[in-house]
Amino acid sequence: MTQITRRNFLETSGVAASILIAGTKASGNFFGANDRVRIAVAGLNGRGGSHIGGWTSQKNVELAYLADPDENVRNRRLKSVQKVVDGKNTTQGVADIRKALEDKTVDAISVATPNHWHSLMTIWGAQHGKHVYVEKPMSHDVAEGRVAVEAQKKYGVVIQHGTQSRSSSQIAGLHEAIQAGKWGKLKISYGYCCKPRGSIGTKGVAAAPSNLDWNLWRGPADIDEFHGNYVHYNWHWFWKTGNGDLNNQGTHQLDIARWALDKDQTHPIRTMALGGRFQWNDQGETPNTMYGLAEYPNGQFVYFNVRNVNYKGYPRQVENEYYFEDGGRIVRNKYYAKGSNEGESVSVPAGKVTPGGNWGSFIAAVRAGNPDMANGNVHEAHYGCVLGHLMNNSYRLGETVPFNAKAGRFGDNADASEHFGRLHDIMQTGVGVKDSEKYTVGPWLTYDPKTELHVGEHAQAANALLKDANRSGFEIPDASKV
Repeated sequence: MTQITRRNFLETSGVAASILIAGTKASGNFFGANDRVRIAVAGLNGRGGSHIGGWTSQKNVELAYLADPDENVRNRRLKSVQKVVDGKNTTQGVADIRKALEDKTVDAISVATPNHWHSLMTIWGAQHGKHVYVEKPMSHDVAEGRVAVEAQKKYGVVIQHGTQSRSSSQIAGLHEAIQAGKWGKLKISYGYCCKPRGSIGTKGVAAAPSNLDWNLWRGPADIDEFHGNYVHYNWHWFWKTGNGDLNNQGTHQLDIARWALDKDQTHPIRTMALGGRFQWNDQGETPNTMYGLAEYPNGQFVYFNVRNVNYKGYPRQVENEYYFEDGGRIVRNKYYAKGSNEGESVSVPAGKVTPGGNWGSFIAAVRAGNPDMANGNVHEAHYGCVLGHLMNNSYRLGETVPFNAKAGRFGDNADASEHFGRLHDIMQTGVGVKDSEKYTVGPWLTYDPKTELHVGEHAQAANALLKDANRSGFEIPDASKV
């Protein structure tokens, strides 16, 4: 039997549907292209609804389980699924994903829970021989992301990251052209997560509602007391459950930014970030304004901009830009030569991705039993997420300094100063942040891509942030024992 690879899948995708191919070494299942794939979806509020819709749009994919610790959410989703299939669905509702993992007829799990659960469910899934589609970010901290990588390596399952842009042949083609040197050497890959959000206010400690299994919702997160800002969305803005907008919406643009770098680049060697949580005066912990940068071993940089505070005339940017060593740049799909304000539309051939969009490509990879076919595999997920975690950790180790355009500690990096200056001007003149306020400025952190540990100045404090504490019964296993 011919081993199906990403290359020959792409070359023969028109006839691949007729080929019988083996499942993973963990599951031992055999799939034909028309065989049913049974999926359990974990986390049903918000993004979980998109997962349900995505899987039900695929041919011969069955929702075996819907798992959520909130009984009300679970029941509501079950009713909606039954409507989709006219009452003939056999989907089971469970509070705990472990029940689905124990079912040998389940082929894959789809994780749309809060961030603090992503890695543990991915690891559990691999250990049970289940393929995993996991929402971004795949990891809540650096160390657990490495364990997920090792779990995939050991058990051979497909793991695909919920970064839908990885299924874009247009973006893939652009990056292939950049890496081939079409516009010269890439110097800076810049991502933006500038979308308006609002204050979450403050909610006091209270008893968890009776419909919520608080023990299961917390899972590995080392938190004790419930308050209403955790459930069901604002957990994003607390460090023990979320990662701020940098590794929320920003995960997509961070991943795109790193994807454009030279192919042999994995982790950065230096990172820093600065910003603040301006105007809102609320319970949230993560910054609503942030500027981060990371330097890679080959001298390329990733810059990132988070800007959430809304105001009249707010310039919304959820996008990526590319700056080249000769002074040229690509902004909003137009290439501007050095010194030119006249942009030329960028046109490149489609790049290589597994067809079918993010949902269809995962199902194709599952049926092929081929992790390499995943658009956004476990390795790419890990590298992209770590980039965000390191920027966040610099911010978390920061000290307050006066709010002014010279707050950044960029040394002789004129590009970094220029781009930070643009953000500062928006916050000062647009948002109206007063000079009496403060930036939090993080230190430059030095990182070893091979050991995945910090070295040099600030290493002890930075390494302490690489792994979160876990609650008893929900521990992330050691990478060597996964």
